[in-house]
Amino acid sequence: MKVSEIVKTLNLEVYSGCKGLDKEIEGGYTSDLLSDVMGHADSGNVWITLQTHKNVIAIASLKEIAAVVLVKGYKPEADTMAQSNEEGIPILGTDMEAFEITGLLFNMIKG
Repeated sequence: MKVSEIVKTLNLEVYSGCKGLDKEIEGGYTSDLLSDVMGHADSGNVWITLQTHKNVIAIASLKEIAAVVLVKGYKPEADTMAQSNEEGIPILGTDMEAFEITGLLFNMIKG
């Protein structure tokens, strides 16, 4: 499944990183702790978080994350979006809580 498919199906907002919308999604990871994501997320995951600073993109790039989904209406900082565009890692957004979007994505990816 491609990032663009979850954007369309879940009506996610695309903030930045549009050139990465064709990336394949292999799974997902939900965490707000950067060290946790660094230690446990896998390449091709969609990362669900409320963190908005540019270190998110540094970790996403290091772990080869397919996309980052911000929850609860959080919006990325300007330098985060700039880094996202540079790295080609989409930052997406939703008003949903992490629990809700995680369940929906799990069902889409594993279903």
